[in-house]
Amino acid sequence: MKSLVIIAALVLTGTAAAPLLADTANDSDSSHPGAFVRDSIVTTKVKAKLAEKNLSTLTNIQVDTDNAGIVWLSGKAPTKDASDLAEMIAKDTDGVRHVHNNIVVRE
Repeated sequence: MKSLVIIAALVLTGTAAAPLLADTANDSDSSHPGAFVRDSIVTTKVKAKLAEKNLSTLTNIQVDTDNAGIVWLSGKAPTKDASDLAEMIAKDTDGVRHVHNNIVVRE
């Protein structure tokens, strides 16, 4: 229950901040506050979607996003299918332009 509250708060924060970032598409300076918030929103959206799947195998996945909407997935997954699912979820998230899947499949 606690994790659902945290996820809801993060998603709501990202949704509330989105209109403020409408004109930051050409912002290539990651030190700029608008770029940082946009990156955080994309990361939060991906993490929330992974958590929605309620698969414990996806809780060990780390998500990083750069200012161009490129997402890096890392961590460990028990199967190739779990790794592929995490990548598919990330690719299907608003604001994501490309995904690098660096998830290690445990053998």
